[in-house]
Amino acid sequence: MSDDGERTEDAPASTLAFRDWHFSVDQEGIGWAIFDREGASANALGTRPLQELSAIIDWAEEGARRRTMCGLVILSGKEKGFIVGADINEFDSFDTEAQVLDRLGMVLALFDRIERLSIPVVAGIHGVCVGGGFELILACHCRIATRDPSTKVGFPEVKLGIFPGWHGTARSIRQAGPVAAMQAMLTGSMIGASRARALGLVDELVASRSALRWAARRAVQKKRKSKPAGLAQSLLTRWPARALLAKKMRDETKKKAREAHYPAPFRLIDLFELHGGDLDAMKAAETRYFAPLLISDTSRNLRRVFKLSELLKAQAPKDQKWKPLRVHVIGAGTMGADIAGWCVASGMEATLQDLSPEVIEKGIKAQSKLFSRKFKTKAEKAAAKARLIADPTGAGASRADIIIEAIVERLDVKQKLFAELEGVIKPGAVLATNTSSLEIEAIAAPLKDPGRLIGIHFFNPVAQMPLVEVVRGAQSREDEVKKGATFVTAIGKFPLVTKSVPGFLVNRVLAPYMMEAMARLEKGEEKEKIDEAARAFGMPMGPIELSDNVGLDVCAHVGRILGLSPEGSMLQRLVDSKKLGKKTGEGFYVWKDGKPEKAEKTYSAIELERLGRELVEPLIRESQRALDDGVVESADLVDAGVIFGTGFAPFRGGPLHFKASEQNQSAATREAAE
Repeated sequence: MSDDGERTEDAPASTLAFRDWHFSVDQEGIGWAIFDREGASANALGTRPLQELSAIIDWAEEGARRRTMCGLVILSGKEKGFIVGADINEFDSFDTEAQVLDRLGMVLALFDRIERLSIPVVAGIHGVCVGGGFELILACHCRIATRDPSTKVGFPEVKLGIFPGWHGTARSIRQAGPVAAMQAMLTGSMIGASRARALGLVDELVASRSALRWAARRAVQKKRKSKPAGLAQSLLTRWPARALLAKKMRDETKKKAREAHYPAPFRLIDLFELHGGDLDAMKAAETRYFAPLLISDTSRNLRRVFKLSELLKAQAPKDQKWKPLRVHVIGAGTMGADIAGWCVASGMEATLQDLSPEVIEKGIKAQSKLFSRKFKTKAEKAAAKARLIADPTGAGASRADIIIEAIVERLDVKQKLFAELEGVIKPGAVLATNTSSLEIEAIAAPLKDPGRLIGIHFFNPVAQMPLVEVVRGAQSREDEVKKGATFVTAIGKFPLVTKSVPGFLVNRVLAPYMMEAMARLEKGEEKEKIDEAARAFGMPMGPIELSDNVGLDVCAHVGRILGLSPEGSMLQRLVDSKKLGKKTGEGFYVWKDGKPEKAEKTYSAIELERLGRELVEPLIRESQRALDDGVVESADLVDAGVIFGTGFAPFRGGPLHFKASEQNQSAATREAAE
């Protein structure tokens, strides 16, 4: 059976029973291998798909020998994607390096067979093609991609504590040169189709998915073969240029990650530095460097974090028919304006309301930087600006699919606003508050239909923080909560459904961590030492610096709500003196050019490790209490919320997971001693 459903002459694949691939050979002798993994919304290269692909390559090798095939084309049967990589669920079954090496050998041999085929092998890419999928197409002779914005290639493996292990290191360097290839692997960033074409990772672009088949046919007929990077790029793989490049890469990577926490990028740089001058040697060494990383605790925990992100996405029902297109935000301060701007950057229309037209104008103007980062062309930027509408009278509320309040944290003011909105908004629209401290039930009390109100709590800065809490009040209807989660996923964030309690989840667990760090400061502990110990544990920022970033007035307010901020504290004295942290130029630190001034001091690594664990203990303790109180539904959701809401060391797998791992390790040590 051919790709278009018509029976063909001499279609050998009709004798092979495949579940994840559709394979046929047309009358011109072109083989069509269509990857459409059974029962899955996306294609991942697991054991069965790889075994079936191996059978297809067997057939192609025989067809090439018999001259019954003149080429092979690999396409995706999924409408919106190509291949999302290897099936990471299978990684958890590997306990030893020997097991990893055995599995790698099978895949590497398969990709080498594809590369050595005497007939042209062409990949036609539409949608996301990353990780192992990207490595597969790099083994093909020619790559054709659509210009669609959804078509992207990349190596996200570093985010899972590994690097490309199916010879993608050497093949990407061969095609794009060491600078672009190593940057792609070290950052895990996605590369659009046009950029990939410019780098030499893709050979041809077509307008649409429907054009891939014909372009692939032409490529087979012309026996097109991708050209490697030019001489200038190959010179960079030679010594001493390679050593200089490796040093620069290592210095840049150290600014973003600690080797003890995230070894994968550093091992990749080592691999390139030692073997990058001989790509065959690099392929052989790649496997030796890769295997220990895959079975490390860091990789296991980072894979866990990925699965936790999928768990958060699942908080939004897949069968939700409600689709948010228009957003109305009330309150054009920093938070409100940034919420509106992010919604626009996500493709929606947003109306922005405030009592002051000047504040609205300032809030809209502040979104220019976001739009410049998100959109590349003048037309796209202009369209985004047109979708962000100043609305001082609130006319947009009646047309909006979701209304988000982001005004002053005063119960009476919020109650009055929502009572007025209730008679204006359209049926089915979501009514939400961005409150960070007030209970949803109290805000909804005056409403005729209090079940309509939910919380949608963003974190600052909106564009950078991936988590949004969707708060269920005691009276909130489940359908409204689900629509809130749907909205959050629609703007590319992770929704976390929480109960309406003081601090919800994130602020509740973060406040004791920050307040106890401040208490240490009061007792004479150096702020630089406290912050460095937290970073040594794996936090992205120390608690004292974090407090200055959040705003000391906000910290004091949340502390009072949770009963953690004693009067007369250093925190309160700074607030009373209007020293509120980064936003005023001084708090616990003095801030210049957006950075805190810190004394240059060196501390013992052992001492920092001990202090770091002590610092996070209040956060871990409160995470357990939040779980016990049912703030969220499971321990995994607690871990997900704290990782994506506070930046808790991802390589440790979450506070509750870390606590359980420590307890298990202690128990194992005691058992061994006995």
